[in-house]
Amino acid sequence: MRVLVRTPNWLGDTVMALPALLALRSHFADEVLVAAAPSAFAPLLSAAAAVDETVLLSREHSGRRGRNIEAAQLRSGRFDLAVLLPNSFGSAWVARRAGIVERWGYATRARGWLLTRAVPRPHRRSHLHQGDEYLGLLRKLGIESKPVATTIAAPPWMLARARRLLEDAGWDGERPLIGMAPGAAYGHAKRWLPDRYARVAGRLADTQGAVVVLVGDGHDRDTGYAIESSLVAAGGGGTVAGVVNLIGRTDLSQLIGLLAVLRALISSDSGAMHLAAALGVPVAAIFGPTDDRLTAPVGRHVVLTHNVWCRPCFLRDCPIDHRCMTGISEDRVFQAVTDQLLLPAAGGRT
Repeated sequence: MRVLVRTPNWLGDTVMALPALLALRSHFADEVLVAAAPSAFAPLLSAAAAVDETVLLSREHSGRRGRNIEAAQLRSGRFDLAVLLPNSFGSAWVARRAGIVERWGYATRARGWLLTRAVPRPHRRSHLHQGDEYLGLLRKLGIESKPVATTIAAPPWMLARARRLLEDAGWDGERPLIGMAPGAAYGHAKRWLPDRYARVAGRLADTQGAVVVLVGDGHDRDTGYAIESSLVAAGGGGTVAGVVNLIGRTDLSQLIGLLAVLRALISSDSGAMHLAAALGVPVAAIFGPTDDRLTAPVGRHVVLTHNVWCRPCFLRDCPIDHRCMTGISEDRVFQAVTDQLLLPAAGGRT
């Protein structure tokens, strides 16, 4: 039998779904397990090593045309069963259109009639962690699933690519690396203040002898530039040693390799946060408008929040004064990451 699991569409959600993938691997041990995922996530699935094959879904087209292309891709795989982790109507429609006989998932967004086994989704007020929601789906489908540590290992070729990038940027191969992921795909409201990132970066470089590495995708470049500008201003107009800006300069395989060699990461609620935690890197996670009960990283981490009446609001942009983020001080973040550095390093990091 050929079993398809449709992964989530966001990087962080896919990391949180890895325990569910492992549970499916165990349950369908004698079957062919295939993941259908956005093509950009191929390095993550390779590092996780939970499936036999991967169908890489193109995101070149959206709407009906995109769904028809995806259905054609899945139809060619001749799957007997699809387990749908996304709750979207489109994912169920595509599975049915692809001719997959058995289609299992949560009965959400009026899609129950498209599924052959539809189970009720937990109520939002249950505040169930996203990873537990995926595992809960499997349990309701009769698949044994237990919460497990989400761990992945960066293969040697990913580590080598990351080290080359770091060395080209001036890293000597010896100084400890601390990462900062200041961006967020969801919206500006999830981002902590660039000038505070800058001050924490300067303090870490001065007190820990560390190289602070800024990471993120191309959409986060402006945040990276703002941090650099604050660093230059604090340095009296000169450059600041010990800070490397790699935002927009890594693909996913390089990012995995880079995160794997960090001693710690400071991050907003983002895909990089979840990746680092899954790689065993201690994370200081800064949460503002989103709910850490739902999407906190799984692994060694500390969550930093400022409790105000309006959080979690889940808004992309704050309509008032961004108090959930401005209330998190530079000192709290600095202390959180230095406390993490006192813990024994994992995976041979120095």
